[in-house]
Amino acid sequence: MRVIIIGGTGFIGRRLCVTLKEKGHDVVVTSRSPERAERLFSGHVTAAGWDGADPDALARVLDAGHGPQAVVNLAGDNIASSRWTQQKKARILDSRVRVGGALAAAVAKADAQVQAVVQGSAVGYYGAQASADDKELAEDLPAGPGFLAEVCTQWETAVAGVAEYGVRVAYARTGIVLGMNGGVLERFLPPFKMYVGGPLGGGGQWFPWVHVQDEVGALAFLVDCEDAQGAFNLSAPGVVRMRDFCKELGRALDRPSWLNVPRFALRLAMGEMADEMILSSIRAVPRRLVEKGFVFRYPFLQDALEDIIND
Repeated sequence: MRVIIIGGTGFIGRRLCVTLKEKGHDVVVTSRSPERAERLFSGHVTAAGWDGADPDALARVLDAGHGPQAVVNLAGDNIASSRWTQQKKARILDSRVRVGGALAAAVAKADAQVQAVVQGSAVGYYGAQASADDKELAEDLPAGPGFLAEVCTQWETAVAGVAEYGVRVAYARTGIVLGMNGGVLERFLPPFKMYVGGPLGGGGQWFPWVHVQDEVGALAFLVDCEDAQGAFNLSAPGVVRMRDFCKELGRALDRPSWLNVPRFALRLAMGEMADEMILSSIRAVPRRLVEKGFVFRYPFLQDALEDIIND
């Protein structure tokens, strides 16, 4: 198929483009700077200019292709790049809803054979249901309260209307993606390397991680699987608690995991973001992915970290 990637130059998107190309798809990345995007991929991926807002322009990108097409939407302001001021929260929400709405409108306008939309989302969808108990969070649960849950709900709803045109829609509720050269792991590494690493908060909260190769593999799977629709948790089966994640990271780095950063310090430094992104406990499980036949390369944390650290 011809696959259009929105947000294809980011940490996950870059790897997804390469994977889809290797699988034989014709990959097109939308970008405000298509020349820079093509240089990023050394000319192996086509880039199309799009500002992330104009549905007519995106419809023209869709109509430039022939045969069946799919769209993967990973666009959105970086949630963890700075403290959540009201302006930052507005950017986080608007950047997702605006692009999703423009995508839905473009599909409605275009003559192209759009067969599937894979829409980015996150396990933050489950919100305050993600308590400190041992309840597994599967895809059939409703959204919980909180800012991230509201963002994910509106993010998914923004593209839901494309189903009216016979388009298959899959929502990729991603966990905490682990990999080098981007992602959350780079924030954990410096203190561990300086022998002052350890769990954040109490350490008992569930930590829904996924190896970046499995994240990309799952997204590609959702593009290809003709009956994959609805919500899918993109998190590893071997979900662990924060203290166990830090213990395994210390083992992979040959460093101790002993310095517990208290909850009050995290809240003081990060405000609301600490409660929703670090101190919340989300035991998300990839039930529907496994049922559809997706096989994780790294279902267990020890193997995942050894692969990442030793790469």
